[in-house]
Amino acid sequence: MRELKYYVACTVDGFIAREDGSFDCFLAEGEHFADLLRLFPETIPGHLREALGVTAGNQLFDAVLMGRKTYEVGLKVGVTSPYPTMKQYLFSRSMTGSPDENVELVSGDAAARVRELKQEAGKDIWLCGGGELAATLFPEIDEIILKVNPVLIGSGIPLFAGAVKPTELELTDSKVYRNGFMLARYRLKREHG
Repeated sequence: MRELKYYVACTVDGFIAREDGSFDCFLAEGEHFADLLRLFPETIPGHLREALGVTAGNQLFDAVLMGRKTYEVGLKVGVTSPYPTMKQYLFSRSMTGSPDENVELVSGDAAARVRELKQEAGKDIWLCGGGELAATLFPEIDEIILKVNPVLIGSGIPLFAGAVKPTELELTDSKVYRNGFMLARYRLKREHG
């Protein structure tokens, strides 16, 4: 069965963006970048792939989930289909239609839609953001992959913008780079019953 993986950049104090949605505080270059391009090439937005020399196919994911605010980051600069190598899902209760025929608008029960997607054949599902959608989908998240940037910003959009059930995590892999960036993978320990 497919898994839902929350792969996201954050600060050491747990924010995925500033209050206004910007993320200029994250490291845009460094030794870690080559690993991210190699391990997660499908997560590079389509309009940046050529400039970054990304030609690899999808390694982990073939579907991406985005909340409205996350999607609007690209929409503000004219990007309506940010991840063309994947099936794209836009979750919004306020939008009435998708800005792009390649992006499916989901306005109903987000968790129910994700459970349906998990039953389909394919690679895993990438929860791209944001914090509100992550909180809504928390019961469906199987793994959290954090790109921890060596910065504190004090306030912003948290990893989970809403209450989540206290859950133990199992660190399955990590790598710390000389520039202070850390890539950490956690499985969520849940009681199944």
